[in-house]
Amino acid sequence: MMSSESEEKQNMDAVPEIAAPEDTESLRQALAEAQAKAEANLAGWQRAQADFINFKRRSEQEREEFTKFANARLMLELLPVLDDLERALEHVPAKLAGIAWLDGVNLIYRKFRATLESQGLTQIEALGKPFDLSVHEAVRQDKGEEGIVIEEIRKGYQLHGKVIRPTMVVVGNGEDTDKEEE
Repeated sequence: MMSSESEEKQNMDAVPEIAAPEDTESLRQALAEAQAKAEANLAGWQRAQADFINFKRRSEQEREEFTKFANARLMLELLPVLDDLERALEHVPAKLAGIAWLDGVNLIYRKFRATLESQGLTQIEALGKPFDLSVHEAVRQDKGEEGIVIEEIRKGYQLHGKVIRPTMVVVGNGEDTDKEEE
């Protein structure tokens, strides 16, 4: 008989106790707190993941920008050489026009310019255009149509659309040039 009593007692221990109403309420509250904490953790993880994706995208954009403009300093140092070469070719005496070495220098100039252009360098068009402070640098005003570039002193250039050297220009002051010529 004793063994059946102990078996009954063991079976009773195995049956879960029915929780009191207070215990049920505290369990519900603990479950709600755990769910809220899990949702907060999930939201935090999702924000961190979105932040990482944005950081990765921003880093890639910065790396592309750096690569694109890494040669800007070199381009700026080469531009005076290009200017000098252009000036020299513009002032060649007519009697030297047919000489073979001059044709060679012209070829070198065209190759040099093509190489710079292949790296993203473009000349800023200025003559006859409205003065634009973002791409032009006015050195003086003279007779001519007001606000229009009437002379180009030094060529300006952009690298991949970003101004690396503004065009030095003379801007019209609105005085009519025809009045003086008559």
